[in-house]
Amino acid sequence: MGHIAMSPEARVADALREVIPLEEEDDFLPANERRRGRIVGLVLVDIVNGFCTVGAGNLAPSEPNKQISTMVKEASRLAKAFCEKNWPVFAFLDTHHRDKPEPPYPPHCIIGSGEENFVPALQWLEKDPNVTLKRKDCIDGFICSMETDGSNQFSDWVKSKDINVVLVVGICTDICVLDFTCSILSARNTGRIPPLEDVVVYSNGCATYDLPVHVARNIKGALPHPQALFHYMGLCIAKGRGARIVNSVSMV
Repeated sequence: MGHIAMSPEARVADALREVIPLEEEDDFLPANERRRGRIVGLVLVDIVNGFCTVGAGNLAPSEPNKQISTMVKEASRLAKAFCEKNWPVFAFLDTHHRDKPEPPYPPHCIIGSGEENFVPALQWLEKDPNVTLKRKDCIDGFICSMETDGSNQFSDWVKSKDINVVLVVGICTDICVLDFTCSILSARNTGRIPPLEDVVVYSNGCATYDLPVHVARNIKGALPHPQALFHYMGLCIAKGRGARIVNSVSMV
């Protein structure tokens, strides 16, 4: 039988996993945390049409994508379970004004385009009283939660719900999810977001976009963004900053 050559991305991914093995926790059980007296809050990051629905915009997938569809499915499962139990849920929705670009990215999630709204599987969250919604106009949701009076909507949510553990899912693993995770970890370390103790990132509940080298070469100024590699690197960096990375979440 002939040898099947590995793609350059696959070779790099294997090398990366060997050099930087990511030891994920096998399971995370929010109910166990509650039995220990710790409240878990679910955070959904940018699970909107403009990033997740095929053909919805400049930054949406051009064809069905397994990593993104798995993320949406898992986020929907967790959101339903949390809301049924009346456990706290916070959702960020990437939303931009047409006259305020966000370089280096092309226009996306413009108000009124439909890109800025939840994917169909999560649209019910807009009317659920258990959910706190925050439309954001920059990558970092924590920064976007800062109000002119010096308060922070996300920090206030954590405090008002007495949340000790935040469970993070969404898109993109290495961009909005990562920046938000790093910011709240820094806020926790400096006592700015009490009573938060742990930040948990669910790997299968996160996804990023795919921009292969051969496609990026035809886009002026574009940086190649192999999906599997950047997803893995995002998780590694998050763990290096102090997040717990889990590969499954059981709602029992």
